[in-house]
Amino acid sequence: MQNDMQRRLAAEFVGTFWLVFGGCGAAVVSAAFPQLGIGFLGVAFAFGLTVLTMAYAVGHVSGGHFNPAVTLGLWAAGRCENRHVVPYIVAQVVGAIIASAALYFIASGKPDWVMGGFASNGYGELSPSHFSVGACFAAELLLTFFFLVIIIGTTSKGAAVGFAGIPIGLGLTLIHLISIPITNTSVNPARSIAPALFAGGPYIGQLWLFIVAPVVGALIAGWLTRMLYED
Repeated sequence: MQNDMQRRLAAEFVGTFWLVFGGCGAAVVSAAFPQLGIGFLGVAFAFGLTVLTMAYAVGHVSGGHFNPAVTLGLWAAGRCENRHVVPYIVAQVVGAIIASAALYFIASGKPDWVMGGFASNGYGELSPSHFSVGACFAAELLLTFFFLVIIIGTTSKGAAVGFAGIPIGLGLTLIHLISIPITNTSVNPARSIAPALFAGGPYIGQLWLFIVAPVVGALIAGWLTRMLYED
């Protein structure tokens, strides 16, 4: 039992590390090295590809959550055991923080690098397009809700076996295409917490939204999907 939990937590740590390092890394390196910039579309696909690749690499070990909101949404849907919830979330947040530390070390190796927001999320003045707090909250809640609907639906009884990683990865890509201009896209508290710790200041002060909105959206999706899908 202990070895099983260790394997699960290692999978969640590695998967979340890759999500933050790959997704935020694409944004940070693109900004730091504009001559190699991959642009808005590239960053959206980078996040989607991290989830797609890790879903197949370690998803069979832990379920492939890589996101505290996903863990809580799956718990609300009856898909995650009580004993897994807190350990999973801890592993995800630690993985995200260590990924951000590695990304900071690498990006700061360029002499004239300026950290800026370090791919952090924000609303108001910290929103990429200065969207209001209400608009940002609504976007994060709705997009996390639909992300959980995709995850739960594609892994439910009757869904195509073995293909869930593809719509989940593409779903996250679509979410980023919608919301990068709004909040820089969270839908994942661990992804938000980690870079904000390095960006500091007002980014930390705005973290509440990127914890509360995704969690609320995920919980609503989890409870509602109990009516939509069979166990």
